[in-house]
Amino acid sequence: MHFVKELSQLIFPTRCFGCNDVGLSICSTCRREWHPHYYQTHISDLNIHSAILYSTTASRIILAAKENGLKGADDLIIDAIMHVLGKADFSHHNVQLVPIPSSPSARRRRGRSFIVDIAKDVSVQTGYPMANSLEIVRKVRDQSGLHARQRSLNMAGAFAITPGVYPRGDVILIDDVVTTGATLREASRALTARGFHVLASVTACVAQPLR
Repeated sequence: MHFVKELSQLIFPTRCFGCNDVGLSICSTCRREWHPHYYQTHISDLNIHSAILYSTTASRIILAAKENGLKGADDLIIDAIMHVLGKADFSHHNVQLVPIPSSPSARRRRGRSFIVDIAKDVSVQTGYPMANSLEIVRKVRDQSGLHARQRSLNMAGAFAITPGVYPRGDVILIDDVVTTGATLREASRALTARGFHVLASVTACVAQPLR
């Protein structure tokens, strides 16, 4: 078994998710940028709690998880979200995690709904229940490359409550990164409009300042 592992490393060497250097799944240089802290910001009345300042390294790690489905990258995002949940201390609330869903086209391309899978793992490890309560009900554009107003218009009215799947208690929205807040704002609107209480959002990364 040890020989097989060594042979595998020769053929498929481990590369850093952040810089692609051969060695560790995240090298010491990239670890300095992907080192969970605790950042708080807000969009309108929605409080957002995040672990990592968004950077080129963070972008590459998220893409490694989102587009390539690499478990090690998933684990870095899961650890960042769990770090924030611990720091924010929601223990006095009846918390339920609600992930931001992927679009149908993204699900087909990736073979999964990225943040839903991340939130499931977070739920298992923290004990917080998860409800896959949001669905995208109209076509939306890829948000990358859009400025703040375009993102807001792109997401307006995009979410609705998944039929038969209703969150309970204090909802915490889960996402990978917040840049302008358009997606989280729309998700909060869809839930609040149906009478659910959105306590906060937790993201792995946050752009500073929100743009």
